[in-house]
Amino acid sequence: MAESPPENESLEPIRRQIDELDEKIQEMLSERAQLAQRVGASKHGPRTTALDFYRPDREARVLQGVVDRNQGPLSDEEMIRLYREIMSACLAQQEPLRVAFLGPEGTFSQAALLKHFGHSVRALSLASIEEVFREVEAGVANFGIVPVENSSEGSVSDTLDMFLTSPLKISGEVELRIRQHLLGHGDDLSGVTRVYSHQQSLSQCRAWLEQKLPDAECIAVASNAEAARIARDEEGAAAIAGDAAADVYGLDILMANIEDRPDNTTRFLVIGRETYPPSGRDKTSLLLSSRHKAGALYELLSPLSEHRVSMTRIESRPSMRGKWDYVFFVDVEGHAEDPDIAAALTDLEAVASLFRVLGSYPCAIL
Repeated sequence: MAESPPENESLEPIRRQIDELDEKIQEMLSERAQLAQRVGASKHGPRTTALDFYRPDREARVLQGVVDRNQGPLSDEEMIRLYREIMSACLAQQEPLRVAFLGPEGTFSQAALLKHFGHSVRALSLASIEEVFREVEAGVANFGIVPVENSSEGSVSDTLDMFLTSPLKISGEVELRIRQHLLGHGDDLSGVTRVYSHQQSLSQCRAWLEQKLPDAECIAVASNAEAARIARDEEGAAAIAGDAAADVYGLDILMANIEDRPDNTTRFLVIGRETYPPSGRDKTSLLLSSRHKAGALYELLSPLSEHRVSMTRIESRPSMRGKWDYVFFVDVEGHAEDPDIAAALTDLEAVASLFRVLGSYPCAIL
């Protein structure tokens, strides 16, 4: 039998091809960045800001095209992540976007920010959802990232309530698969007497905690990152958080993926001050209130049915205007400029006691 050639010789032609491709990729990336510079140069004026260069509708179309063209072997998720970083780096040549998120560093909100905007932005860590809204309203941040609902635990009321008074618009959404880990020091659970985490994360891992740590005290804190900081410094403490928090706070993963549902996902909203054109695959969010009379809710929602508009979500919240007075947060498929949606919104406004379009924005791609 002939002797196999040494591995380095048999792989050398393939490695040369990889090197040649790397050179071409780098050349094309430089060319793309130069074109982005030309776009920036054409828009520069005395009051030009990062918002003049950022177009979520165009980015959504680019990323959808990446998915449509992808034939593997890289997954759609990997291809989108790579292209997101390319677009983020090219955009930052004009002026990096400033994006506020619910901090501190290591939260899932930060992970959602990076998934949506890439790493070439200026991330502003804030202590509360209210602060995220206020900093965007004041123009300190161009955009904010806030959680709005979890597939296991439902809506995030703090975010919904802010829309009752804030003038901000929704300009995007991010869906983040949430993998909860038990973080601490060591390699087993024997020394864990207290578990810290955000209340949502404690709820998402309720069954696991009852089965594996029935005697441990569960303590809710402001964020998973804050829980990780406590677990780093406090003997007998562990935290429920994600990979980023483990890295930031130097903790071991005592047990991975402890969430009760394997499809545990949180939806985040991108909030800003502008509205954007259709991307071709959009969602519109509405804030509505019905008049106090029999059949009011049916009357409020009937324009959607009449104009064949698909409603994907409805959520009620106290209106803050009076006892037992409620508002409805409604999501529908399509953009406010689509003819059927526009007609339905006109009819809705006529029958609603409160009517606001919170935003039309690209649907989360993956």
